[in-house]
Amino acid sequence: MLQKRFDPDKTYAIALGGGGAKGGYEIGVWRSLEEEGLKYNAVSGTSVGALNGALMTMRDLDKAEELWRSISYSKVMDVEDEFMGQVFDSDFSAKELGTLIKKAIAVIKDGGFDVTPLRNLLAEYIDTDKIKKSDVDFFAVTYSLDDKKELDVIVKALPADEICDMLLASAYFPAFKNEPLAGGKRYTDGGVSDSLPVTPLLDRGYRNVIAVRLTGGLGREKKIKVPRGFSVSYIEPKRKLGNTLNFSAEQAAYNIDLGYYDAKRFVYGLAGEYYYIERTMTERQAYDALMEMICSQGLDKEMSLRAIHEGLIPRMAKESGAVGDYYDIMIRVIEQAAQNAKLPEFRIVTDAALLKEVRDAYAEDESLAFPIRSLVRG
Repeated sequence: MLQKRFDPDKTYAIALGGGGAKGGYEIGVWRSLEEEGLKYNAVSGTSVGALNGALMTMRDLDKAEELWRSISYSKVMDVEDEFMGQVFDSDFSAKELGTLIKKAIAVIKDGGFDVTPLRNLLAEYIDTDKIKKSDVDFFAVTYSLDDKKELDVIVKALPADEICDMLLASAYFPAFKNEPLAGGKRYTDGGVSDSLPVTPLLDRGYRNVIAVRLTGGLGREKKIKVPRGFSVSYIEPKRKLGNTLNFSAEQAAYNIDLGYYDAKRFVYGLAGEYYYIERTMTERQAYDALMEMICSQGLDKEMSLRAIHEGLIPRMAKESGAVGDYYDIMIRVIEQAAQNAKLPEFRIVTDAALLKEVRDAYAEDESLAFPIRSLVRG
């Protein structure tokens, strides 16, 4: 039976990283943790993490998911959805490429993408009254271009009419047209100084922090020193979340699902890199399964036991990135085989069940190339 790895009696603080269009991942993580009963009383956010942090402070998960599942380029920037979709799908001809270059030059000359739609989106989804009355403390990181310094903002202390401006200040991606905001000052994306704001929480004495990292984005993540008696745990994707400016509903939906199941991996300590695997097998059982796979390919007749144990299996470990015992190697091999067979990934499955699915898929389709065979030539 699955056992939770967090203490349900503790209250946690959540740090949300920056990453633009990758932000749907954080909403998937939130939904998953909410289902598991995790309690939180503080949120810090940078860039899109600040926008999602506002929704977490409001405790309005449904509204947050509605926003991300209906997101589009034109809801963030003054652009055409169809054209931007072609850009990210690379679905344009040589003639259209020339048009793209001309449009890009025009955007640069005009100072960047107009984010009036993002202002309107914030006005529609962010309830500043809920934020100020919330039982959740909320901090946002931005960078003041006028003062040339990072700002760690206590959002609930701001006047209500400045909150959305400060959220926009935190998310002012360099490609956006930069306009004066609250107080007539100019800001840029908080990721230039702290893309994953754990420090604002530790400095204020929050002892149990869960940080959600959006990998592959721009920005600088501060090195932190965790004080004695404090803990910081990380949830991050092992797969790509798409481009920072790929504000398509399809990519956002994928990122939400990925965040949801990555949080399940965190909560239950699930095995696997691509799949979400509940461990039921011992190392000995995994070794036996590994040897059975090797024998099923006829390799026991082609290679000596010594060659298998000192050559093939170490190559399997190296190629798959497995760093642990025979169980880890077996899991990596069946994951690769499952991917080849296009078995569904977004679910929790036991190791024995996934192994059976792999065996059945390869028995049914002889054209599938089992990953072990390719290593013989390595």
